[in-house]
Amino acid sequence: MEKTRLGKTNLMVSRTSVGCIPIQRRSDAESTALLRAAYDGGVNFYDTARAYTSSERKLGLALGGVRAKIVIASKTMAKTGEGLEKDLEESLSELGTEYIDLYQLHNPAETPYPGEANGLYDAALAAKAKGKIRHIGITSHRLSLAKEMVESGLYETMQFPMSCLASEDEIGLVKLCARRDVGFIAMKGLAGGLITNAKPTFAFLRQLENVVPIWGLEHIWQLEEFLRYEEAPPALDDDMRAAIEKDRAELSGNYCRGCGYCLPCPAGINIPMAARMRLLLTRMDWRGMIGEQDQTAMRKINDCTRCLDCAKRCPYNLEPPALLNESLAYFEEFLLEHKA
Repeated sequence: MEKTRLGKTNLMVSRTSVGCIPIQRRSDAESTALLRAAYDGGVNFYDTARAYTSSERKLGLALGGVRAKIVIASKTMAKTGEGLEKDLEESLSELGTEYIDLYQLHNPAETPYPGEANGLYDAALAAKAKGKIRHIGITSHRLSLAKEMVESGLYETMQFPMSCLASEDEIGLVKLCARRDVGFIAMKGLAGGLITNAKPTFAFLRQLENVVPIWGLEHIWQLEEFLRYEEAPPALDDDMRAAIEKDRAELSGNYCRGCGYCLPCPAGINIPMAARMRLLLTRMDWRGMIGEQDQTAMRKINDCTRCLDCAKRCPYNLEPPALLNESLAYFEEFLLEHKA
C-alpha cells in the first residue's frame, strides 16, 4: 500500500483511504466486515464526521482494537467554541478513543480565525493543547474560500472535492496546498457516484502526489477494486483520457454534486437525489429507480414552496428549485417511455 505524508501533520497515510459516509447505511456487522477488510488490505486512514449519524460508532466498533495503527479524521459543523467542545466529546465517545488524529472544521461559511467572538478556532487550539485532537484541518466546497483557508496558515489539511473532472483552477488549489505544505484530502473522487468508472479517476488522482483520496465505500467489491488498483496502479492511457473527456462533457455546467448541504428541506424533498435524477437514470441501472416509492419521492418536488433555503446553503451557488423542476419533468417523460 503506497503511503504519503499528509502535509505538515507528518502523518503517513495510505493513498487509498476510506470515507465513512456510506457505512451509515450498513449494519454493524456489514460495516465491520468492510472496515476490517480495508485495514487488512493496508488502509490506515479513515475519515468520518459527527454529522454522519452512526458512522463514528461503527468505525470505533470495527477498528478500536487497532486504534494505535490507524489515523482517524473526524469533523464538526459547530459554529461556536462551545459547540465544538460538545461535538468533540460526543465524537470521542462514539469512536471509543481518547484522541482524534485530525479534527476538521466542517464546511464553514467563512474562514475561522483565532480571537473571534464565536471562539471556534480557539476551542480547537485548546482541544489540541489538551491532547484530545492532534491536528487541525478544514473542509470546503468553495474554491475561493478554500484558497483563503490554505493561505491563512491556520490549517494543516484541506479537504475539497477532487476527481478527474477537476478544472485547472481546482488543480491550482492542489498545487497551492503543496507549496504551503497543507495536506490535501480529496472527497467525492467519483463525483458523488456520478462517475461510474473508477479506474480513470484513480489514475488521474494518483498523478497528484500530495492528494489523498477518501473513497466512499459501502460494499466489499468496491474496496476490492481499489485494492487491485493499489497493487498495480494504472497509468492514464488514451482510453482513460477519452472516458474522462466524455464524463466532463456529460457533467459540465450546473449539476448537483450530492453534498447534501441543502438539507433538510422544509417540504421533505430529498434534494440531492431528486436534483440528480436525470444523471442517475442515464448513467446507472435505472430499473431500480422508477418504482412506486421513487415516484412518490420525486413528486414531492411539487410540494416545493420556493423558500430558497436550499439555494442559500448550496456551496456551488446552484438554484435547486429550477434543477428539481427540470429533473421531475425528465423523470415523468422517462416513466412514460420505460414503464411497462
